[in-house]
Amino acid sequence: MIHTTKQTDERLQAAAKVRDVSLAPVECWCLHGAVGAVADWRGLAQALATKGISTRAVDLWRFLECESVTMPEFGKRLNADAEGEIPRAARRILIGYSMGGRLALHALLEGGPWDAAVIISANPGSRDPNEAAARRVADTVWATQALTLPWQDFIEKWNAQPLLGRAMRDSREDGKLMQRRREIARSFVDWSVGNQKPLWERLQEIRIPTLWIAGENDAKFRAIAEAAAGLSDQFTLAIAPDAGHRVPWENEEWLAEKIAGVVA
Repeated sequence: MIHTTKQTDERLQAAAKVRDVSLAPVECWCLHGAVGAVADWRGLAQALATKGISTRAVDLWRFLECESVTMPEFGKRLNADAEGEIPRAARRILIGYSMGGRLALHALLEGGPWDAAVIISANPGSRDPNEAAARRVADTVWATQALTLPWQDFIEKWNAQPLLGRAMRDSREDGKLMQRRREIARSFVDWSVGNQKPLWERLQEIRIPTLWIAGENDAKFRAIAEAAAGLSDQFTLAIAPDAGHRVPWENEEWLAEKIAGVVA
């Protein structure tokens, strides 16, 4: 087939556009927390967009649609998804909040195409067997309630936990989550911190810049973040002022600034 000069120019221009997209500065992959949704990241995504940073919110429930998935297996599957995507940016940052933070740690320990990470209000695992056993019992109760309680009653009970503080999303989004109640129930078993092998001894295997974040009013997770951040020269610590456990929604602008600092 003979190509005219015009056709060749058009093909070169199209290829250049693909390269330009792939070389966009930064894309953040965001993993939500327990009883969470991709919509939870909407506000932070808008704040990051003003700084030229794009986001991709990951629906964690799709990983549990057909079968149980362990946390290490999740890490492998997320990395495979990311590596199989045509890159939208020159750098990819993995961000995980609470349960999503624990899942992010498993992905980081499996390698993957990540250039940096932000771990928010997350626990690398319980080193106390009794504490882990108690958590398994509690999460089994949550799993049962996710399946059996009227949905709004379950949501209200979940949000009433003192650790979580104020509500973070429109009640209409809570209603949409009802369609995922089976996967949410499964996550309380498969992804319970009580069933998680403690990762503390492996954190130094993460060899990319990682920002550990906790709210100043969240004593438990502030102590965890401080301990984790001290384990590697690749880790840094940031404490969110005027925030508890739900840092991404309690101090959104501050978090956007910190993420922008990671990718600067």
